[in-house]
This record gives sequence, structure tokens and C-alpha cells, in this order.
Amino acid sequence: MVRQTSAVSFVLVLVASTLRGDEPTPRQLEFFEKKIRPVLVMECYSCHSTQAKSVKAGLLLDTREGTRRGGESGHAIVPGNPEESLLLEAVRHEGLQMPPKKQLTDGVVADLEKWVRMGAPDPRDGKSAPVRHSIDFEKARDFWAFRKIAAPEVPRSKNNDWAVADIDHFVLAKLETRSLAPSVDAQPRALIRRLYFDLTGLPPTPHQVHEFVTDPSDQAFQQIVDRLLDSDQFGERWGRHWLDVVRYAESTGMERNYTYPEAWRYRDYVIEAFNSDKPFDRFIVEQVAGDLLTPADQQQRNANHVATGLLALGPKSLNERDKEKFAMDIVDEQIDVVSRAFLGLTASCARCHDHKFDPIPQTEYYQLAGIFRSTDTFYGTGGGNGNRQTGRLLALRDSEVVPVNVSGGNRKSKNTVRKLSSQLKAQQKKLDRAEQQTSNDKQIQQIEEAVVRIQKQLKAARQKETPPAQPDRDLVMGVRDSARPADTELRIRGEANERAQSVPRGFLTIATPKDAPELVQNRSGREELARWLTQPENPLTARVAANRIWQHLFGNGIVRTVNNFGANGDRPSHPKLLDYLAGRLMADNWSVKSLIRFVVCSRTYRQASLPSAVALEADPENRWLWRMNPRRLEAEALRDAVLAVSGTLYLSPAEKSVVTKIGNGDIGRTLKTNSFAVDHTKRSVYLPIVRGVVPEMLRIFDFPEPSIIAGSRDVTTVPTQALYMMNSPFVVEQSQKMADRLLTERDEDAGRIDLAYQLSLGRSATSLEIERSLIFIDEACAADDDNQRQRPDSEQKAWAGFCQVVLASAEFRYLE
Repeated sequence: MVRQTSAVSFVLVLVASTLRGDEPTPRQLEFFEKKIRPVLVMECYSCHSTQAKSVKAGLLLDTREGTRRGGESGHAIVPGNPEESLLLEAVRHEGLQMPPKKQLTDGVVADLEKWVRMGAPDPRDGKSAPVRHSIDFEKARDFWAFRKIAAPEVPRSKNNDWAVADIDHFVLAKLETRSLAPSVDAQPRALIRRLYFDLTGLPPTPHQVHEFVTDPSDQAFQQIVDRLLDSDQFGERWGRHWLDVVRYAESTGMERNYTYPEAWRYRDYVIEAFNSDKPFDRFIVEQVAGDLLTPADQQQRNANHVATGLLALGPKSLNERDKEKFAMDIVDEQIDVVSRAFLGLTASCARCHDHKFDPIPQTEYYQLAGIFRSTDTFYGTGGGNGNRQTGRLLALRDSEVVPVNVSGGNRKSKNTVRKLSSQLKAQQKKLDRAEQQTSNDKQIQQIEEAVVRIQKQLKAARQKETPPAQPDRDLVMGVRDSARPADTELRIRGEANERAQSVPRGFLTIATPKDAPELVQNRSGREELARWLTQPENPLTARVAANRIWQHLFGNGIVRTVNNFGANGDRPSHPKLLDYLAGRLMADNWSVKSLIRFVVCSRTYRQASLPSAVALEADPENRWLWRMNPRRLEAEALRDAVLAVSGTLYLSPAEKSVVTKIGNGDIGRTLKTNSFAVDHTKRSVYLPIVRGVVPEMLRIFDFPEPSIIAGSRDVTTVPTQALYMMNSPFVVEQSQKMADRLLTERDEDAGRIDLAYQLSLGRSATSLEIERSLIFIDEACAADDDNQRQRPDSEQKAWAGFCQVVLASAEFRYLE
């Protein structure tokens, strides 16, 4: 007993403390609130808080001060060093055991390890947090994000000649108050390369660069903007931005990682939505409640159902035994994605207690939870192999949309099919021999009967393994109202089966300055939720959307924490500009393309990225936008650019997904991870995004973990990135293809080098670069072939090496 109590002390001190003096980052705070604090509340506070009947081992874990002070067993945490932290030993039940009567899930243990590795940040101020009994919502609306979206007057500044758009006046006014000046305009070559990547994710061709360099007028620029916005590549680029936000993936992740073979439909829906410039408020409504809308025709009905895949795509713990906990975890995940993607609020932090920083009481979390608990979620996944929570899909038939069971991924059925197939083959061979070698009719009849019996068994086994083809239906992930919508109960400490009073369904008061839509009792409330999200009086939705658009064009949002507009988030650098953009978005029928066009045609966007010593000292993070931020290409844009310059990029959209062809299965068990490797040269948005098996190039170049809601991506510089560009078969092969292209399209070596620079970097090579490149190629040929330059394979290898050097350059990977 003493040993066990000591384990509790060690474990919980680790969980709740941080010994570092650094201030936690917003992302670390978000991780603590979402992943760590709920574990403390649910698993620890009953014995280790000021409200416990008897504090065990002298250890208080409801404050940072208490956890740092420790208990009878001392501290149990070494921030940044999981190997020396007793927490992980105890939660794994390796000697020490915490909690003593049950073992935490693998996912919770992984979260704790990640938290310790990042330094165990703990935002609590060192004093026991009082229980919040009421919130003054009127006072809370003094916070910038909860104020009504204003219609600010466009400021006038001293240097009005520089400004060409209202955006420029807002930016210039901020700069002048800090004695800063905007940068010069970007050179036409740099600007057009920036624009093409920002709008389509692809580099401009040499002809397209030459077209703008020849005529860099405002009118010519605007015409190019319109052409790019109208291209199919726009939706593929901007759709991928949205897929980051909504944690798009094609498998469940977690302990039993089952595939989502129909997830691709949501991906294609998003791409089409951006290409057609679907009003963003309609885009929101369809994703939250598309199944409840009245469609104009069957095609729209189908698209509306596919849109609700947003609510079905999240990670799922299929190994969970408790059905109610599994259901409430899905509800929590749905609240999380809706509140952060559309409102920029971490509402799911109120699952276990009142939100610690924002005016979101726990009761209002369960108002939302009642809406989603009254919703059935259809995510598929086959049965067997530890999948305790099999799901269904929706079948889109001509006259109806109906739930259907799915199959697949059943290892036992697959083994049975394999065994019976072998037996059938053996019996058929035996029958052939008997017919040739014997006239014993009885023996032949017995063998024939055995063949028929095995054939029937095999047919039955195959039906269990794969459902029969039904060409009259398309299967989709999505949601629909449950048979009996109802309010749900508040769950004590967030525990699914610890129920308190029933809470009427409803919305967040802080984002409801006017009357909220009235709920219909025999429906879930999702349609009303969608209308509430998009009503003009909502202070958050348009701001969050406008901020995301700005972020993808400038590298940072006006609010840098794009998923968190709450107290723990960043403050806007230009609050009036953000309100102006939000108002313009709504006034232009929520047109994303219109707002993008307005922003990129501003002088602020067209600034050069050149540094200034004075400005760098005054504003090193470029918060006041005195220049354009230099930016590295995202993983998808980098891969697509490599394919584009090599001449192998295939722009036709992919059909479905490789995951669809593979079908239902448990990754790592019934399906091998290498099954998802693809070698197609279509755009990267069509690569399979399987949780835990993200394509190598995407993973190395900071593709976000697809189980998290990623508003912005990390940008790291690590050795594996350089090594990948040097050694990966993909880059080597594309370098060879690019070399073939140079050798085919130009006769002179200097011209080939210049073409390589134009294709890759959007500019011509300088005379010095041509000279050095020729030396490199000559030396490569000599090293490969004893200076016999005439051999075609030596020449091709040398040019391929040169192309790889260009593709691996920083200039290729970055936008000015």
C-alpha cells in the first residue's frame, strides 16, 4: 500500500508540474487544456485536490504550486525527459501503478509522454482555482473577439500615394505610428511566382513569367489573378488548406487503425466547393447540417450528405469497450472541430469543468453535446480484430438515403478464404486425376460432392470478407438525426457514465448577442446550430474565416493563433483591418474568391520581402507588415513543384483514393502499411492521408498530424529534409526526368542551364551561375566516364545531378 501510494504521488506530480521557467506557448497551453487537465480532473483530483475528502500522500495536484512542491514521495517529473519521469512508468503499470485500479489507454499514455517531452507546461497560476458559479457575459463581451464586428472607418495616412486599396491604408497607419515604412514593390518575377503558388500551389511556367514581366501593369496582374482563381488548381490548393483545419484523414488512427475507404468523397466535395466559390456560410451549413437541408435535386442531396463527413472523419478509439464513453468521445471531437474550425474557440475544454480561460460554462458544453448526441455518426470500418465499435455508412440511393452495414478487414474471414481456396484447388486436381485414372463412379462422385461443398463454404466466407456489389448505391461517411433526439445530461468531471442534471440543447451565450435560433424538439438542432454559426451577429465566424484567408497569403494570420480567438490566443495585430475584412466577406455573399482577389491586389501583398535593418530591429516578427514574409513551400506545393518542373505532373484529378481500392482493414494487422505507397504523379492533395502512414515527403516537410485540428503548420529545418532531397528515389527519378526534358528542349548547354533556372526558380541564370553549372556538369561527366563526354548515359547522369542540385536549393523551396 505504501508503494502504491508513492506511485500515485510520483505520477501525479509529474502530470501537473513544469519546472521550466519558460512561458508556455499557445499551442502548449491548448495541448494541456485538451489532453492533460481532463486526465488530472478525472483520474486524480478525487484523491489529490483541495476538494478531496482525504488528500493522499500529502500531494495536491489541483495547482501548479502543489505539484511542484510534491508530496511524501517528492517530485515525479523531469520536464523534457520522459525516460527519467516516473509518471510514464506508473501509467504503463511497469512496477508502479497509476491509477491503481485500472490502466490508462495507450492514447492517454502517449499524450502524457508527449506533454513531458515538451517540458510539461502548466498554465495554472499556483493557487487553487475557485469553482466558477456564474459568468458575467456582458463584461466578457469587452474582450476583443466577442465584440460586435465593427464597420471601421478607413484611416488616412501621410503617405496616401502608396496605398492602392483600403487594406493598404490600415497597414500604413500602423506602420506610421511606429515610424516604419513599407517595403518597395516586389520584382515582377518574384511577385508572379508568389501569386501562382499562393493561388494554385504550382510554379508559373517560363511563358507565364515572361507574360507578366513584359506587362507588369495592375490590369495585367488582375487578369492573371482572375485566371488563377478560375482554374481547377485553385480548389486543389485552397481545399487542402481547409482539410488541415478539419483533420481530414482516411483512417481512424489510435489503437485500431481502420481505413475510411469513402473519405475521399469529402475531399472532393471541399475541392469543388472552393472551385465553385460556394458562399462560405453555405459551406458551413452544409458541413454541419447538410442532411437536413431541402435539396434542389438528387445531385445536391448527395453533395449535402457528403459534406457532413466533416463530423465523421475524426480519429476514433475502436478498441474502447464502453459504448457510452465511445459515443461521448465522438461528440467531444465533433464539438472540438466545429468550435475551433468555425468559431476559433476551444469549447471542448469545458467537457470536464467550466472553461478555465474563456466564458464557456460546462453546462453550455453539454448544450452543444445534446445536439451531437442526438446525431448518428456513420463512419464505416469493418468488424473483427479488436474493433469493438463497428460503424455503418450511408447509402445514397435514387429515392432515399439509408444506413447500411459494412464489412471487410476481418482477418478470420480472410484466412478462411485462403484455406478453402487451397482445399478447393487440391480437390479439383484430385478430381481431374480420378477422372483420368479410374472408372470408379462412386469415388468420383464423392470428390465432386466435396468440391461442391467447399465451393459453397468459400462463397459464404467471401461474402463475410467483402460485401456483395450493389451498383445502385454510393456509400458515404456522414451523419443524420437519431431516431429520438433528446437533451443529454451534464457529465461529472466529463465521465461518460457519471450523470448529473439534464441540460437543454442550445448554443454558446458568449457568441449570441441576439436571440438564437429556436430549436425544434423532434430534431437534433444541427440545422439551427449551423444557422447560429453563420448569422451576421455572430462575432466570431466571419473574423475567423477572414483571418484564415489572410494567413494563407501572408504566412501568419492577423491573429496568429488561427484556431484560438480566446483569452489564451494571440491578440490581433490589426483589429480594425480584421473587422473590415470580416465585414467585406459577409457583404460579398461570403465569397472566398472575392476576398482573396481583394487582398492580393493590394500593395501590402505586392511588397518585396527584402530585409531592412531598422525595421528588423523595431519589428523582427514583421507584425506590422513592413514587408512580405519570406515563406517556405508546404510539403504538397514542394512535391507538386518538383513534378511540374520535371514535366511529369498530371493535372487531371484523381479518381477516388488508393484507400478505396484497398478497402476496409486494420492497418498494421490485416493491411500492411506499405499498401498505401503510391507512385502516381497527380497533385499531392490526392495522396492517401492515412493516420500513422502519412507519405514520406509530406511527413518530412511538416505535414500536420492528421488527428489534430491544424490551423497552421510548423516550419522546421532539420537534416532529414536535406537528406531527402539528396537521396530519396522520388527526387532522384524526377531529377532524371527533368534532365531528359532539358536535353530534349534545348540544344546548347548554356540554354539548358538557363531553362532549368526558369522552370525551377522563375528567373534566368546569371552568367556566373551558368559558368559554375557548366564546370559542375563537366566534372560530373569526367568522374562518371573517364572524361568521355560523348557517352549519352554519362551526360544524362551529369545533367540529372545538376537538376537535383537546383531542386534541393533553398531558392526553389522558398517564396520571396
